[in-house]
Amino acid sequence: MGTQEPAQEFLDAYRYQLSTMAYASGLAHYHRLPAMHGLFQPLIRRLIQKMLYREVWGYWYLSSQSGIMLDPDLKVLRKPWADPVVRENIMYSGHLLLMTSLYAMLFNDDEFEKPGSLTFHWNPLFWGMGPEIFVYDNRSLQQAIIAEMERNAWIIAMHLNDARDGTDVAPKVLEKYKAALEKKGMIARNDLYKDFISVKQGHAVPAKSVGFTAWAAAFMNTWNSEFVRAGFDSHATGFITNINGHVELQHPMVAGAYRSALAQGGASQDPSQLLHDAREFYKSNKSSITFPYNEPTFGYVVQWLSELGKTTELNGILAYADQNLQPTWEKGGLYYPRNDQTTDDECRWTHMDPFSGNAAIGYSRLNVENGQKNMFEAPWTKDMLANRAYVDGLDLSHGVDCLRGVWDQERRALVVTLREWSGKTAKVGFEVKNLQSGSWTVYTSQGESTSHEVLNGEQVAVDATVQANEEVDFVIIRDT
Repeated sequence: MGTQEPAQEFLDAYRYQLSTMAYASGLAHYHRLPAMHGLFQPLIRRLIQKMLYREVWGYWYLSSQSGIMLDPDLKVLRKPWADPVVRENIMYSGHLLLMTSLYAMLFNDDEFEKPGSLTFHWNPLFWGMGPEIFVYDNRSLQQAIIAEMERNAWIIAMHLNDARDGTDVAPKVLEKYKAALEKKGMIARNDLYKDFISVKQGHAVPAKSVGFTAWAAAFMNTWNSEFVRAGFDSHATGFITNINGHVELQHPMVAGAYRSALAQGGASQDPSQLLHDAREFYKSNKSSITFPYNEPTFGYVVQWLSELGKTTELNGILAYADQNLQPTWEKGGLYYPRNDQTTDDECRWTHMDPFSGNAAIGYSRLNVENGQKNMFEAPWTKDMLANRAYVDGLDLSHGVDCLRGVWDQERRALVVTLREWSGKTAKVGFEVKNLQSGSWTVYTSQGESTSHEVLNGEQVAVDATVQANEEVDFVIIRDT
């Protein structure tokens, strides 16, 4: 998970990798494997717990002093503070809020809503005046974020909390948020979204890449879908090319030259010639790029494409990654190793950052069209989960992939499909919980069946041996 920038300040930092892993897991659970409660809850819990490690948030003590990059008029550094969520730092606190709100919604679990459940230990060894502890929970974290929004005069997590609590915090916050975006000119249908705003100066910094536009749109689709979709073609032009059926992501300087040529009347030219000329421009001018790190554009773009259901572009870019960016399997998981080289000699994409390779590409493969939007509009409620059977006790250490895990309410049946992936026999055991009273039968595609008498709320234990590379179906159904 090592990042380009060693102090965790840049865009592929631990916090972005961990949060995106949690969102990918949440999407997979909600849309693909809704019955696999026990598979996803410990996974997302561990990701949240890692977000509380000091190596994830300790950067803030130095970053809180600010600097001339974001505050050009700064003359004296501010007095630093270690608490990573009390003020500013929304790119940490906002992700932690969404991760814990997602956890509560998916599992009807108040673990991170309890006082002190989000505690930060600031304890440098050789400097400082002694350890400090900052104590929060999901709701006090939300209040800190809202207070900071109000202080600066200007969401998804708040909406999930509203669904859980029966409140209406999110609509009020969203109204102010939209007004602030419009006032500052941060987003547009026909131009890239601004990169960021210097708060004191009120200056919005123009985009140099599609990255922030893609990243924002991937989540803004939840509450501003028409706007996001209306701008897609304009935003993607030049950055995503499809020439003779060959889809590629282009370097920002290549894309900028391509877009400039179109704006100057090049729309009638052959797209392959436009791309060739844009790449020649990049070759001649890439030495002018002085910023030492590369934005994780690849990951942002595939997240965006997956949310909008742009399958041609998404499948094309993922196919390019599989062919050219060293896909690597380790312990049943797929990732793309870091490569700091930006492009090859033909100006084709070669860069791979830890955010994209460890988290965002996986996110894009697990997401479905409108995945975030549908989860935003129809979060699981306490009542829904109270009446749904689920699987517990099966986790990623069992040596099997879970291909299916669904509860059919109408048929009173739970269906699970497992496949052994390591080439070794795997012994698996899990429990089906929250079953109604009655007679239940467990069937497997191996030809076995067992019957169980269940009292309301009890569980049925399932044990099986899955042979090397074998795929096994389990059906747990209530007898009529």
